[in-house]
Amino acid sequence: MPNAAQRLARARALESLVRDIAREEILPRYLKSARSRKADGTLFTEADIESQRRFSQALPTLLPGPVLGEEMSAEEQARLWAKGRGGLWCIDPIDGTTNFANGIPFFAVSIAYLVDHEPRFGVVYNPITDESFYAAQGAGAFLNGTELPLRASAPRLADAVAGVDFKRISHHLGDELAVRPPFYSQRNFGSSALEWCFVAAGRLDVYLHGGQMLWDYAAGRLILAEAGGEAAALDGGSLMAGPAVKRGVIAAASPSLFAEWRAWVLAHS
Repeated sequence: MPNAAQRLARARALESLVRDIAREEILPRYLKSARSRKADGTLFTEADIESQRRFSQALPTLLPGPVLGEEMSAEEQARLWAKGRGGLWCIDPIDGTTNFANGIPFFAVSIAYLVDHEPRFGVVYNPITDESFYAAQGAGAFLNGTELPLRASAPRLADAVAGVDFKRISHHLGDELAVRPPFYSQRNFGSSALEWCFVAAGRLDVYLHGGQMLWDYAAGRLILAEAGGEAAALDGGSLMAGPAVKRGVIAAASPSLFAEWRAWVLAHS
């Protein structure tokens, strides 16, 4: 079984690959790709399809295993999940496709390698800012080589900057957060993968999102955990139960802040 140093070396090799493919397949299509809609109404572009194709070819050369991507059918995702307990790549070729399609420079490639359905190393990369967040289990989390977090989190919820996606939480909880917020200020950026990394970096203190898929957080959850943060599914279930279920998630940059934030959310849900 690879040790922490070996996992970190693999994360850095993955980071190099992600940078190359983003430069070749995503950046040339920025501000140029026409948008289309999938059956569920979500957006995709040629850049999503072509970058996923390149990753599907390249990733097994780093480590063997099937490649489960967002731009696949639910049936194919379920098949690969069942097949991939010994090693599985989980990828979102462009997280924040609406931002990408509208020219908003806040989107990312998100890739994690899972063993026994748990992330062992992963990368989240914004090709516009050239910010690469990466982590390996037991080896820490980093932004362009600098260890995370970049700053200490708020000491208490009242001082926290929160990342909250209002459109996917209940109306009651949304009203409580809007009218009687327990935090200092709130932000929402439109890329789940990057928002997880912002909590890991200390740019956000707490986080709440009412509906994410496996590829939205497979890498970001590991990066946050390795930076000392904590996260859970809103309903108390497993975040790594499979690709088919959209899950509410709650997270914070420190265990103490997580406990305070989760208690408030549960009391007002």
